[in-house]
Amino acid sequence: MKKQKSLKGIRVLDLTNVLAGPFATLHLALCGAEVIKIETPGSGDLARKLGNVPEYNKKNMGTSFLAQNCNKKSLTLNLKNDKAKEIFKQLVKTSDVVVENFRPGVMKRLGLSYEILSGINPGIIYCAISGFGQSGPDAFKPAYDQIIQGLSGVMAINGDESLNPLRTGFPVCDTVGGLNAAFAIMVALFYKQKTGIGQFIDIAMLDSIMPFNGWVAANLLIGGKQPVLMGNDNFTAAPSGTFATKDGYINIAANKQEQWEDLCDVLGVPELKTDARFKERDTRKANRKELTPLLEIKLKNKDTIYWVDALNTKGIPSGEILNLNDALNQPQVKHRNAITEVDTPDVGNIKVFNLTAKFDKTDGDVDTPPPLLSQHTEEILKELGYSEDDVTSFRENDVI
Repeated sequence: MKKQKSLKGIRVLDLTNVLAGPFATLHLALCGAEVIKIETPGSGDLARKLGNVPEYNKKNMGTSFLAQNCNKKSLTLNLKNDKAKEIFKQLVKTSDVVVENFRPGVMKRLGLSYEILSGINPGIIYCAISGFGQSGPDAFKPAYDQIIQGLSGVMAINGDESLNPLRTGFPVCDTVGGLNAAFAIMVALFYKQKTGIGQFIDIAMLDSIMPFNGWVAANLLIGGKQPVLMGNDNFTAAPSGTFATKDGYINIAANKQEQWEDLCDVLGVPELKTDARFKERDTRKANRKELTPLLEIKLKNKDTIYWVDALNTKGIPSGEILNLNDALNQPQVKHRNAITEVDTPDVGNIKVFNLTAKFDKTDGDVDTPPPLLSQHTEEILKELGYSEDDVTSFRENDVI
C-alpha cells in the first residue's frame, strides 16, 4: 500500500527562479505539498532556458529547470498587472507558504509584501531567499553562487598552493541556501500547526553557507589558527586523503589510531607503526608530507579496486574516486533509489533525483514531471471560480 506524503494538503506559492528557491520548493513538493510555480507569461523561470541541450532550451524545458521542478504546477501571472495581483491574493487566502527569491524590496514595490499578504492570511508563511538577506550593508547587492563562494571563504580554503582560490564544482551556495530555506519552512509549518500563526523567514545564501565551513572556521574562531591549504588531505588526521595507486587514485581515511596501525599491516609496512615521525596522531599530521610517499610506494603496486576491498575488509574507510557518470550509476545509489525516471511532455523520459531522506511512515517520490510553462493556469483559475470567458479575457489582456 502506497504511503501518504507528509505535506499533503499544504499549498505553496513559488515565485522563485533558477536554483536556490526551486531547490527549496522541490523538497516540499517531493514531500507532498502542492507547489504552484508563479511564472512570468511567455518566459517563465529563467532555468527553462538554461542547460546543455539547446533543443530543450527552445521548448522552455532546459535541463536546469527539469532537475528542480518535478511535482510542481505552473501558473503564469503578470504580477505587474492589477488583475494578476488580485488573482495572486486570492491564492494566498488558501495557501500556507509563499516563497520568493527576488532582490529585497521587489515584492513591496509590487504591493505584495509580507505585511500585505499576512493581512489577507495571518497564517501565511513567507520565505524570502536572497544573496545577503533583507537587511545590512550588502542587502541590495546582486549575488550569484560564485560571488557568495568568494565572500564566504569557501574559495579561499579550497585547493592547494598551486591552485587557489578554487570554487567548488557545483553551485554549493545556491543549493545550501535552498536546503536552509526548506528546513526553515518546515520549522515554521510546525510552529503554525501548534499556534495557527504564520511568520516571515529571511534566508541569505551567505548566512546559509557560513556554518558549512564547520571545523575550519572553529579552528580560527575558537583556536585562533588560520586554515592551511591542504588540497585533498584531511587536516584532522593522517593518513587521510587521496593517494596514488597503480591505476589511479584512492581515498583513504585512517582517522583512528587502530585504523592507522591496521593500514600499516595491510600495506606491509609494520615498521612505520613505531617510527617516531608517525607513531602518534599529531606527529603523523605534522609529518604527512614524509608519510605519503612511503605509503604510495606500496599502493602503486596494485590497482585501486584491490586496495579498496583490502582496506575496507580490515575496517579502514577507503573508496574509489569516481567520475560523475560512474557515481550516478553505482549500485549503492541505485539501491537507495536516489535517482528515478519520469516521462516528461516535449522531452521524453528523464532521470531526476528523488527525495533522499527515507521515511518508514510517509513517502517522498517523484510523481509528476516538471510542468510545461503555464500548464496548470486554466485549471487553477477555474478552481478559484473564474469562468472560461474570464480566462480568455485574462489571456487577451496580458494577465496570464
